[in-house]
Amino acid sequence: MPLYVLPFPAFDPIAVQLGPLAIRWYALAYIAGILIGWWWVRRLIADDRPWGGRPRPNAPEIDDFVLWATLGIVLGGRIGYVLFYNPAHYLANPSEIVMVWKGGMAFHGGFLGSVAAMVLFARGRSFSFLTLFDLFAAAAPIGLFFGRLANFVNGELWGRTSDVAWAMVFPYAGPVARHPSQLYEAALEGVLLFAVLAVIVARTDVLRRPGLLAGLFATGYGLARIAAEFFREPDAQLGFLAGGVTMGQVLSLPMVAAGLALAIWAARRVPRSDPP
Repeated sequence: MPLYVLPFPAFDPIAVQLGPLAIRWYALAYIAGILIGWWWVRRLIADDRPWGGRPRPNAPEIDDFVLWATLGIVLGGRIGYVLFYNPAHYLANPSEIVMVWKGGMAFHGGFLGSVAAMVLFARGRSFSFLTLFDLFAAAAPIGLFFGRLANFVNGELWGRTSDVAWAMVFPYAGPVARHPSQLYEAALEGVLLFAVLAVIVARTDVLRRPGLLAGLFATGYGLARIAAEFFREPDAQLGFLAGGVTMGQVLSLPMVAAGLALAIWAARRVPRSDPP
């Protein structure tokens, strides 16, 4: 343990208390991620130039999809956590499955729930599922950034023990100093991934190749999550798996593989060109 450690900020997880109603920072993080992501997607579809005539959702359709995406993220995230991270507990206590306010959301489950929402929403419309997937990919790092900040505010999903100068003693993780791995993930999965994808959108014809941006996002997120897991303490009920890997790394490997396959397939397709 280092001689000096940074104190964990004394955050109150409840942002606003209105009588019996408690509004938590975690809920506000989800709301902020969805609203800012919604704004960013509307900006992307408003500019005709990067699309080259490719059919895409209009603003009212994006407005409608926000509800679908929210349901996919919340339901998928909760079901994913129950199945991937703590199935034995919830099998013994099924009534707690719906208690999302107690915590327990899995990104990989929310990702799969969002994909299901996109498939259902795009059916019978003028644009393809991959078009919607590309737009989701462009905005998803925004939500990831706010979600990881909320994990830090809650003092949960802390890092492994460390003697780095910025190590912290988390209130629920014992007296040892640990990596603030939530902030690492906010930087990698949120800020860095968003910046990379935004530059690609601005400087290439990626939006004319359906599925390419989605594949790049899946690959980028998977690699960022695998790297961050080397600093994050695995969930207590799971611990380290065979070979010292974590569940987050195991779930991210197929995401990287599928993302690479989708990106390569999309990149090889002839891009849409502007109509004469």
